Amino acid sequence: MTQQPQNVSTQARGAAVLAHLSAPIAAIVSAGWLAIVGPLVVWLFSRNNSQFVRIAAAGAFNFQISAWVMSVLGWILCFTVILLPIGILLIVLGNLLTFILGIWGAVRTSGGYQYKYPWQIPILH
Repeated sequence: MTQQPQNVSTQARGAAVLAHLSAPIAAIVSAGWLAIVGPLVVWLFSRNNSQFVRIAAAGAFNFQISAWVMSVLGWILCFTVILLPIGILLIVLGNLLTFILGIWGAVRTSGGYQYKYPWQIPILH
């Protein structure tokens, strides 16, 4: 079952793309710690204007919370010698997924498709 692109305004698509791209951009600027801020800001300012943007920003935020928890858990595991390799793997995986899925979500959203992130902790709707 293929999804059809939604008929949304250019402004809504731009805001949804910003919601997805704000996480990788913030991750670069803050070494991964503030990746949740961008999608949250887009959600706060656009949640009442467009359902398309609200869903995109909420999904990006919810996924970034999951990636952030994975990264924090990785840092905690790095304090032990035995679990250090698993901790490093979790940190790298969390940051890599932030970039790959954030960019993929932006590409899908720019085409008018609603992108659903995997592994979300459902906080925002």
